[in-house]
Amino acid sequence: MADGRPAGRGLETEAQYLKGVGPQGAMILRRLGLETVRDVLWHFPRRFEDRRNLPPIMMAQPGRPATLRGVVVQVESRPLRGGKKLVRVRIEDDTGVADLVWFNQPWLAKRFQHGQEVIAYGMVKEARGRLEVSAPEFELMEDEEDVEDFAKIVPVYPLKEGVGQLLVRRAAAAAAEHFAGQADDPVPESIRGRFQLPSLAWSLRSMHLPAELHDHDRARRRIAFDEFLVLQLELQIRRRMLQKEVGISFPISNLGADDRPPTTLFDSAEPTEGLWPEIHRILPFELTRAQTRVIGEVFADMERPVPMNRLVQGDVGSGKTAVAACAILAAVRCGYQAALMAPTEILAEQHAANLTRLFDPIGIPVVMLSGRLNARQKRRALELAASGEGRLCVGTHALVQEGVVFHRLGLAVIDEQHRFGVLQRATLRSKGLGNPDVLVMTATPIPRTMTMAVHGDLDVSVIDELPPGRRPIKTHWRTPDRRDDVYARVDGLLEEGRQAYIVCPMIAESDKMQAQAAEELYNRLRTTIYTHRRVGLLHGQMKPAEKDAVMDAFRRHDLDILVSTVVIEVGVDVPNATVMIIEDAERFGLAQLHQLRGRVGRGAHQSFCILISEGRSEESQARLKVMVETTDGFRIAEEDLRLRGPGDVAGTRQSGALDFRVADLVRDSVMLEKAREAAGMLLDDDPQLELPQHQALLDMVRSKRTEDSSIAIS
Repeated sequence: MADGRPAGRGLETEAQYLKGVGPQGAMILRRLGLETVRDVLWHFPRRFEDRRNLPPIMMAQPGRPATLRGVVVQVESRPLRGGKKLVRVRIEDDTGVADLVWFNQPWLAKRFQHGQEVIAYGMVKEARGRLEVSAPEFELMEDEEDVEDFAKIVPVYPLKEGVGQLLVRRAAAAAAEHFAGQADDPVPESIRGRFQLPSLAWSLRSMHLPAELHDHDRARRRIAFDEFLVLQLELQIRRRMLQKEVGISFPISNLGADDRPPTTLFDSAEPTEGLWPEIHRILPFELTRAQTRVIGEVFADMERPVPMNRLVQGDVGSGKTAVAACAILAAVRCGYQAALMAPTEILAEQHAANLTRLFDPIGIPVVMLSGRLNARQKRRALELAASGEGRLCVGTHALVQEGVVFHRLGLAVIDEQHRFGVLQRATLRSKGLGNPDVLVMTATPIPRTMTMAVHGDLDVSVIDELPPGRRPIKTHWRTPDRRDDVYARVDGLLEEGRQAYIVCPMIAESDKMQAQAAEELYNRLRTTIYTHRRVGLLHGQMKPAEKDAVMDAFRRHDLDILVSTVVIEVGVDVPNATVMIIEDAERFGLAQLHQLRGRVGRGAHQSFCILISEGRSEESQARLKVMVETTDGFRIAEEDLRLRGPGDVAGTRQSGALDFRVADLVRDSVMLEKAREAAGMLLDDDPQLELPQHQALLDMVRSKRTEDSSIAIS
């Protein structure tokens, strides 16, 4: 067309018709998955180069990028040692000279001629008393328009091998120039006005061709808002649909009253008193104010005639299991079964043992369902679950396997919920009576922004108080050259009757990774340093029976030291263990370090965590300093989010929920809040997004649905 815009199907026009692309360029763009104009428009730059800094050569500052303009006075091309080849082009202006240098690109020498004017951009450094720019981008100038075309804000795009920046820049510039205005804006004008959002057309253009860098920042926030809005709509639709379903109304307030519950499965075990007195009687400790508050929130949910969908967050040792036990007791006393699913055999068995101690004295049997049961044990466990005699069933993913049938499942408790696939959680719920209540728990503190982004369909309770008498764990960072001193001090605590964990990042030595290996350290400790102590080894490649035997020995204090990998991160509770040594601590994330530290500090004695690390990088130093400064899991989670980003925090990578193009939970927390509010406003007016002006948003929600979604929008 005359204006340079190709004829075609709007944003679905093939990329080859963009100015400067063509069929050959389109084949190259396909390597990036860019086949249409729409694909190109939403392939955003990862950063920008501001080439408008164009100083005289003598005024260029080493250590900073700059655009240099000068005349070629010398061209040199020569081989170097090791087979490399060097091209050096010397340019000068009225103030001085600078060298432009390229390695292994000998053909570039033929492009430069003496007296030719050049403009180049790159990082300036000082070498051999002269300014030098290595591997700069450049243009051979013909007139002043070349300066304007070069010395501007330039996007830098993510690439793959064989795809050049210039091609992507040409395609993106053409797409932004001629097609940005054709993009339908999915956000209604009323929402854009309320939250002061620019139009989508302006934002798409400014994402690629900003007049100023602050224009790009504003455009990026608008695109982030759109991404958050789609996610929030999905979560809130799911939440609202669940609230419309008919669930179980547990008559908790009536327990102990003259009127018995209308449906009772276990008459013989029904108490003759209210539930709270029984809770206080069976628990071997006083509940904290935070636990009492959260239990009240759970009971209020259970009494409502809609399915409970609540997340309980609590730091390591805050008492989440007690909250779960109270919910389970309420469900059973109201005539229903309960199930508790844990991610590992060790944690499931620990839950089963702890809950058996609580419930056996009051006639509530606990059934264990796991993959380790033999055929006879499994058959008996399945019979107990199916008949209803098994009032509480505890297990791993075995609970959701085919063949597991419950008689009257009313409550599903899921521990460390982020470790399960969403389909597993849904399958467990489907085994219930109608729509059972679901209580999910995590000992991984989750930042508020992460909670909104990933768990926006859940009600959230936070246990923000540790039980009285718990002493804060003292944490120290020591370099490897002080390791022997650490071991000596630990020996003094062992002499007092305490026990210690020593955690390594690897099982066996590796040529590829320089890190402490558990097997090597175990052999060294028991044969040289702790010959007078009982040392055990635990790692994930051991057979289940071997792991059980080692853990049982450590619990019985038949072992003084347990050398382990992160298999003990979750599910090990030995109150007498008061020392946690973490070797090569820089190889662990903050959340993992905090979880490992939480294995100690569970008894009455003072506990210690020693992080052994060189701390070579700034990021590893930051992590280690945070661990030393605080035991607050929520502060640690916020710092972990800031340092690592959202993908790996709290295991959310598996859900796909945070697969954003530009949105960032740290940088864009304000936009997330706005998107959450906007989603609520939109759904209040149009619960199913059925109005014509919401069609584009509905299409986006449908297209962005992940496996994690249970939305069923017609």
